[in-house]
Order: sequence, then structure tokens, then C-alpha cells
Amino acid sequence: MASQIIRIPAAGVAELHEDPAWTAGLEAGKVLYFPNLGFALSDAEQALLHPEMRDPKSRNISLDAQGRLKGLAGDAATQATVTAWIQRFRTQSQALIARLLPGYEGKLRMAPTSLRPSEVESRVQSWRADDRRLHVDAFPSRPNRGERILRVFTNIHPAGGDRVWRVGEPFETVARTFLPKAKPYSLWQAKALAALHVTKSLRSEYDHLMLQLHDGMKRDLDYQRDAPQQTVNFPAGSTWVCFSDQTSHAAMSGQYMMEQTLFLQAGGEYDPAASPLGILTRLKGRPLVGAEAAA
Repeated sequence: MASQIIRIPAAGVAELHEDPAWTAGLEAGKVLYFPNLGFALSDAEQALLHPEMRDPKSRNISLDAQGRLKGLAGDAATQATVTAWIQRFRTQSQALIARLLPGYEGKLRMAPTSLRPSEVESRVQSWRADDRRLHVDAFPSRPNRGERILRVFTNIHPAGGDRVWRVGEPFETVARTFLPKAKPYSLWQAKALAALHVTKSLRSEYDHLMLQLHDGMKRDLDYQRDAPQQTVNFPAGSTWVCFSDQTSHAAMSGQYMMEQTLFLQAGGEYDPAASPLGILTRLKGRPLVGAEAAA
């Protein structure tokens, strides 16, 4: 398998620029990796980094699109400090994407920005929620109808610990493996889930198939072991970017990471045919979004 990692040596956002090869690679599911581009913390901010900073009732600490902080344990001063620090990372992530992908301007929607202080390897989760298994991201309760999940990650480990991922096959290869095993889409079932508020809107056939790929990959332990894949160590002080709905990935270990999600409108890519919606539509030979809403 050809490497799914594109290494970019820039040491600052101001050094970045649009590059057609980087854009095409990203939209094909590759990971843009910036080994020298980190996120700076002050001494006071670093002093706050410890696992107990997270409220045990929350999976992560996050700043929502309206600027509300959630999941942090601490007094008002700590809350203010961490809010400002996460907001600063959000601003840096937006600037990074604007430099790399100016064609996305006006097509992106802000999602929460997260600070993840817990160890990946210590989580106890069901197989479906276990992100240590190769998967592509899909939301069970939030149909996105082809909207893309663009993510910026930065390792801020104060002691220099790596974030370790496995990165798997290209999306079309994954789809050709798991589509034949997918359960058929049921419109009446999608309508029932929406009526019962299990899903926030009507699940399209595209959303159904993405969930089938996500679950099929995670369920198949032989695939997890034998599928072509590479292990990638992202050291402290590095940043990486991918479409997590297209990049087959598994987070194996690490602690103290920041992450920014941006949603890209469906069809807003430079090459929509290379997107999961474009690929699945071609493989299935019919529209996967829209018809169900009119039925």
C-alpha cells in the first residue's frame, strides 16, 4: 500500500500555501502531516495539563461554536484561561485551513473545538465506540447527507509523548470490501428513527451506508489485523489534518491532544467525485441523498 501520509515541513501557518498535490491528496483521504508545526502553550497553561482537568462526566473538554466551554473541572479563573487557550487554537486551525484550502472559503461550518487530556489506551469502550479500531467517521444520531468532516489535530503532550495512529486503505478500497456486506437501506426505518428523535433528521441512504462501513470495519477483527495499514507516530509539537469520514484511521495511544472539526458542505470540495458521497454514489449507481426526503 502506498503511504497515506503527506509530510509538509512548514514550521508556521504563515509558511503554508495552496498546493494542488496536497489538496488532491487530502481529498483522496490522505493525511497532511506537519512535523514542525505545533501549538504553543504558556507555562501557566502547561501547568493546568493533567487528566483530572476533565470533568469525569465528560469524554473531552470542548468549546462549542458559540464559545461555551464544557467538560472542564476547575474554578472560574481556570475556566477563563482554558477558554482563551482553546479559542486561540481554533483561530490557528482556521488560519491553517484558509492558507491551505482557500477554495473552501464560505463553505465551512464551525464545530466544537476539543482538548483531550486522557490517555487513549486507558479508555474502556464498546467495540462500536472503540476508536483504536480502524474506521471512517460517521454519526449515528446526526445524518450529514454528504457534509464532510475536516479535522485538525495537534499533539501538545508536555513530556514529549507521541500520538500513535494506524492509517489504513483508501476509501474506495474500504467501500468495495464492506458494501457487499451492508444491510439494505430502509426508508420506513429511517422515518421511524427521525420520528422517535433517535436521529436529529432523516437518515439518507448515504448516511446509512457510512454507518455500515464504520460498523463493518470495527466489527471485523480479521480486517483490523490483516488490512493494509501503516503505523504513524505524531510527536509532541506536530499537527496533522484529514477528512476523518474518508481516512481509515485508528487512534492507538497518546494523551494531551487538541482537535478542531470543521464541516465542509457537500459538493464544496475541489473534486466532489473523490468524496465518499461521490465514490458511494458511483459504486451504487444511484443518488444516495435527496430521494428519501421526497418519498
